[in-house]
Amino acid sequence: EGRIALAQEISVILARAADGMMVFYPVAENVHHRGILDLSIVPAGTAESLQDQARRSAARIAGALDYVGVLAVEFFVDRSGQLLVNEMAPRPHNSGHFTIDACVHSQFDQQVRAICGLPLGDTRLISPVVMMNLLGDLWESGAPDWDALLRHPQLKLYLYGKNEARPRRKMGHVNALAPDTDRAIAVLETLRRDWHWPG
Repeated sequence: EGRIALAQEISVILARAADGMMVFYPVAENVHHRGILDLSIVPAGTAESLQDQARRSAARIAGALDYVGVLAVEFFVDRSGQLLVNEMAPRPHNSGHFTIDACVHSQFDQQVRAICGLPLGDTRLISPVVMMNLLGDLWESGAPDWDALLRHPQLKLYLYGKNEARPRRKMGHVNALAPDTDRAIAVLETLRRDWHWPG
């Protein structure tokens, strides 16, 4: 198996009902750090033609499996613009957490709707957003300074209630809402500096 000349990674989050109806969330562009998802950026800075191709591929997979529920399909995009399926997750997914604040209905809402036979919800994006994972490394010297986060009104904090913080363990995430993704990233970078983010 050859090495991939990786340009980007994207993910498609869809929901499929028992009758075959599907809805798609906006494609997320994913940035990894040391092999763990760091940021999911929505809308993705990926060519629309590639996003369409990714949605079609994800739809074919869901249809072939006769899948019901939320499905995440991650793709590598190589430097020639070719899409390669990297991973599938038959559930709400980390790269879809942006939907909690930035879409009309979240991926969790869709999961319940799909498996209960209810009408699928609206997946429209209501704000550009960047999701940032919070790893256990942040707790190395005690709990993070939540005041530094909460003073930014456009940041939404989610903690997962895990008892033990370990390095590289996902402990929560932050959604940054802004008029554009560059500004959302800038707010998150300010937070990283305030927290002396371990890298």
